[in-house]
Amino acid sequence: MLTRCVVHARRGVSAYGTFGRRRDGSKLLQQHANKSAVGSGTARTRTLSHAHAPKNTADVSSGVFLGSGALNAGARVEVNAQTLVLGIETSCDDTAAAVVRGDGVVLGEAIASQAAIHGPWGGVVPNLARAAHEEAIDAVVAAALAEAGTTAEALSAVAVTCGPGLSMCLRVGVRKAQKMSAQYCLPIVPVHHVEAHALVARLCAGTEAVTFPFLALLVSGGHNMLITARGVGDYTILGSTLDDALGEAYDKTARLLGLPVGGGGGPALEKLALEGDPTKYKFPVPLRQRKNCDFSYAGLKTAARMAIDADIGGGDGDDVEWDGVDKRQTRADIAASFQAKAVKHLEERLKRAIVWAREDTPDLSCIVVAGGVAANATVRSTLVKIAEDANLPLVFPPPKWCTDNGVMVAWSGCERLALGLAESAVDADLERKHETMDPRDIHCNLLPRWPIGEKDGRATRDNIKSAKTARIADPLRGADGDRNISGSSVRAAGIE
Repeated sequence: MLTRCVVHARRGVSAYGTFGRRRDGSKLLQQHANKSAVGSGTARTRTLSHAHAPKNTADVSSGVFLGSGALNAGARVEVNAQTLVLGIETSCDDTAAAVVRGDGVVLGEAIASQAAIHGPWGGVVPNLARAAHEEAIDAVVAAALAEAGTTAEALSAVAVTCGPGLSMCLRVGVRKAQKMSAQYCLPIVPVHHVEAHALVARLCAGTEAVTFPFLALLVSGGHNMLITARGVGDYTILGSTLDDALGEAYDKTARLLGLPVGGGGGPALEKLALEGDPTKYKFPVPLRQRKNCDFSYAGLKTAARMAIDADIGGGDGDDVEWDGVDKRQTRADIAASFQAKAVKHLEERLKRAIVWAREDTPDLSCIVVAGGVAANATVRSTLVKIAEDANLPLVFPPPKWCTDNGVMVAWSGCERLALGLAESAVDADLERKHETMDPRDIHCNLLPRWPIGEKDGRATRDNIKSAKTARIADPLRGADGDRNISGSSVRAAGIE
């Protein structure tokens, strides 16, 4: 399995790197203080503990409980080329799974897209997403194992996204992971969705290239976030989405313009914008008066809607159906003007985030960019220029690993397993009891609102889109609250 990872390096260094499967796995292994092996089924069974069953209520202050308590009392685990971790992702609208080796080799992956299901609705419909996950999950996991040429019995652990995301979707993945954990006596690793997006760059570019600390920018359909990553579980949120994310704004504006949005409206809007004048419409750059790193695209989206209603028609603002000819230049000008201001907002926020991050962590190693919007050529070229000016390497994971996928979950599982941030296998007797129950009655610890870290003091304190604080979990944490502990925990040379 060959995959390219783009690395735009600092001035004076090769600007484009390709990374590949391990030529000599033994050089990539990192020895740990705790020598308990996880690679073989026999060794794994000896070290597992079934001290207690999963708690009935989430106690996030002392960790996430999906299994039977901390694995080996939280001791570090040797993770190497013999370690096989299955990752399961069902946080939103794609069912994904992958098997990754502890040295970063991707052995197999599979994904079932729901784009055709949600496309006609103009957005993700949670109950339809859940049903699609339930229908696809077994086949997707089986396909990932088959492509990896392995079996569930040979796995060292199963990692699963338990937040943030849609609760009814997260439940499908978590329950699948718990069943496998109980059946095959596998440690289970709870994974934070946003952290997985950030850490996958360490797999594709290599842990020697993407060392802690680094600055991460997530730009997707549901998230805009700037974070300083100091170690696994140790993050500071410099800025986040206050209302609409960039991908969401792209999709809605594309629909208003009558563009095809199957699989996302961003590519269609970007293509049409090439024909337009980006200065034709004087749309505002969002949050110009707020000198922080937060994002807001609701106002820009509204400005584009008003221009469409005024110059194209639609009256009530409903989505229009375009024949590809009618008022093409006007549509192109609106698309280009919208994109210019959207990217300018992203540019201003990232520049300020670099300054903020360097004030606290002057030794930043690079900027990592993840999320489907990063595939936009205009966004990409803008980010490259910013990184060059800051003299920082810019790392883009391959496009298929920028959107939700199983590889990022499996690799995050490897990193957390190495640090002792895993849980013992789900109690088999408890799981057999669950099989006799109505699935709706089975308690499942999910963290749909799970901050990746504390907010920087200069960031907006309350989320404008949803100011409720109830049911928000405690922020993600690492091992014993230590900083920079994961820089030497696990090694990967990168993907070619």
